[in-house]
Amino acid sequence: MAGAALRLQNLFEQLLGAPLPVRIRAWDGSQDGPPDAPTLVVRNRRALRRLLFKPGELGLARAWVAGDLDVDGDLYTALDLMAGLVWERGEDARTLAGALRDPEVRAAVRGLVKLAGPPLPPAPPPEEVRRGRGHLHTKHSDRRAISHHYDVGNDFYELVLGSSMVYSCAYWQAPESEGGTLEDAQRDKLELVSRKLGLSPGQRLLDVGCGWGSMAVHAAREHGVSVVGVTLSQEQAAYARKRVADEGLTDRVEIRVQDYRDVADGPYDAISSIGMAEHVGAERYLEYATDLYRLLGPGGRLLNHQIARRPRRDESAYSVDEFIDAYVFPDGELAPIGTTVTQLERAGFEVRDVESIREHYALTLRRWVANLEADWATALRLVSPGRARVWRLYMAASALAFERNRIGVNQVLAVKTTEAGGSGLPLRTRTWN
Repeated sequence: MAGAALRLQNLFEQLLGAPLPVRIRAWDGSQDGPPDAPTLVVRNRRALRRLLFKPGELGLARAWVAGDLDVDGDLYTALDLMAGLVWERGEDARTLAGALRDPEVRAAVRGLVKLAGPPLPPAPPPEEVRRGRGHLHTKHSDRRAISHHYDVGNDFYELVLGSSMVYSCAYWQAPESEGGTLEDAQRDKLELVSRKLGLSPGQRLLDVGCGWGSMAVHAAREHGVSVVGVTLSQEQAAYARKRVADEGLTDRVEIRVQDYRDVADGPYDAISSIGMAEHVGAERYLEYATDLYRLLGPGGRLLNHQIARRPRRDESAYSVDEFIDAYVFPDGELAPIGTTVTQLERAGFEVRDVESIREHYALTLRRWVANLEADWATALRLVSPGRARVWRLYMAASALAFERNRIGVNQVLAVKTTEAGGSGLPLRTRTWN
């Protein structure tokens, strides 16, 4: 009888309509597939049962997080090779119901069932979000989602993010291979935001989704502003408050555990929202924009730094990525940049500048992956193996998505103009090479 690897290659080819571009090594030690390609390691039959009970991305994600699937070789190459067959078959890809009308596909499914063994559905890994009932993006559900993602231990985030503790796209002058460092690039990003906001001594800055306090500390220390930073994460707030105290900035920086919808002590001269708006949700986005508009004084500026997805032909068909939703950012949603700009304008803002820094995020994510892989043993002591595997897959796949222009990231500078229409911005805000 043929080994399990050959049988899997044949079955997957029948199911997907094309040969797998990676090698397979199965639990029985057999191997098959392109000899020079990365190897997809199927550690046990349970991986197949996960795919059968949850076909598609969620089944693959559960198998990866649980350690039933692994990759031997370069993870980026493996993901890139697999993307076209598994994750990006396009809006016109065959549905499962349609595919099962094909006798060859039905035969392949029966073959997988036989190879998988006793048909018992494996329990999801403990790292998977357990969904409660109720509406999305209420204050309670947002608090729960933020806690799932951020309250996993500040030591783990330090390992991944490095000393800057900035969890958003850095701004690179040059890649590390040409002398740039992650710390320099993150400092340059914070300074870029500060300059776009026109921060100066005596102003008030609201930092929405302040994370571990990096923007708040930078703005107060380097530009002399008073800062209120808000986060829903208790662990982030504790870390940020210690940083503020260590920097001797307690008279200028206040860190609150507070929903942005509950901030009522405006007006502020400037608002930074860096990597936070992805959590807001489409139904709440106009409310988010309107609340920030309300909190600014006349002439106040907003810098909204946000990941964007490509627009779809049918926007009603958009659904949240199953792996990201279940294991990384529960209830997170991405919108096209045009939608974001429209909502900001509907709230009353004048949008003055949109800068795409997509390639910068790919460089940032690759650095974070390298940090994690370089100290993998420590990561496994700080969080569960499943959590570490979630982060490795999520960041590597995201790096490729930014590189291939499947998603982007943009800084949008918007102004609450005065009654007379004044923006307070110079006639030229950028210098092009």
